[in-house]
Amino acid sequence: MSVIVVELITLDGIVSDPDGSQGTPLGGWMFRYGGKAVGTEDRFRLGPALDEGVLLLGRVTWQLFARIWSGRQDPYAARMNAAAKLVASRTLTHADTSAWANSKVLDGDLVDAVGRERRDVLVLGSLGIADRLRTADLVDEYRLLTFPTVLGTGRRLFPASGRPADLELLDVAHVGPAVLTRYRRAAR
Repeated sequence: MSVIVVELITLDGIVSDPDGSQGTPLGGWMFRYGGKAVGTEDRFRLGPALDEGVLLLGRVTWQLFARIWSGRQDPYAARMNAAAKLVASRTLTHADTSAWANSKVLDGDLVDAVGRERRDVLVLGSLGIADRLRTADLVDEYRLLTFPTVLGTGRRLFPASGRPADLELLDVAHVGPAVLTRYRRAAR
């Protein structure tokens, strides 16, 4: 089992509001590169982990994705819709999650639940979840789709107050207007 954090990110490490849905002044930065910047294919190269693992999403990200993906019909959307999904939320109920197939509210403590999981856990967006798992030293890999823009302000994936981490580069690929980098936790 691996915990993989997947993020859209700017050159200066900002991950907040890439699509503009949160209404921040600099939000929507990924769409400066066209509507297909993330699009209808596996840009993060998740492969079998998407089909056999579980997506772990916070409430806000889950609600956004449920709205976007549940009505789409392309092959990648079919994979997203078929994937198992856990939603970390104190306000959503199991009935609420019926809006997007194969979703359920995570029961109990987030860190404990991830520690018990036997499948790969894919954290898509959901910076609060990524922060908690990184703090608990549970993140095995980062897949970052880096866009060629600098915002100067916003939430960062790796905050200045965070603890240091040594990572090992696994792969770099040109993906549309961005660069996909894969890093794993360095050997200890």
